[in-house]
Amino acid sequence: MGLLSILRKLKSAPDQEVRILLLGLDNAGKTTLLKQLASEDISHITPTQGFNIKSVQSQGFKLNVWDIGGQRKIRPYWRNYFENTDVLIYVIDSADRKRFEETGQELAELLEEEKLSGVPVLIFANKQDLMTAAPASEIAEGLNLHIIRDRIWQIQACSAMTGEGVQVWIIKLL
Repeated sequence: MGLLSILRKLKSAPDQEVRILLLGLDNAGKTTLLKQLASEDISHITPTQGFNIKSVQSQGFKLNVWDIGGQRKIRPYWRNYFENTDVLIYVIDSADRKRFEETGQELAELLEEEKLSGVPVLIFANKQDLMTAAPASEIAEGLNLHIIRDRIWQIQACSAMTGEGVQVWIIKLL
């Protein structure tokens, strides 16, 4: 059963709310992704100093998305937002190969968190519009995603700037 199937089951009642936690390192594109999901202007994005919350509603499906800043000093506070998370979206800058190890360590730590136990994970391999971007399959292999057995996970190549891959996912979801 895929991640989208799980989300559809969460939507069993009309106007069901789904709490999505949007995490990743700083400059991965989380806020741009959030604004893209909300069909907002993405021309002026600044680094998130705390968090952003957006509700995206379509066809009776309300997504409450919590975008938490990814700077190193903010990451210890991520755990304050784990409670009642239905889906974890983890965003990776596919073009920043120097930080793959760091982003992999952060993701691994998140997957070990008790409050996120069993929570489905969608990994957005962002910035696929850049020539230096690693393909999603290479990222999945490098992060050993294939060994995740305690939850449903999916990796999706995307570009938050162009909406490619993001819109496909949201259309499938809704």
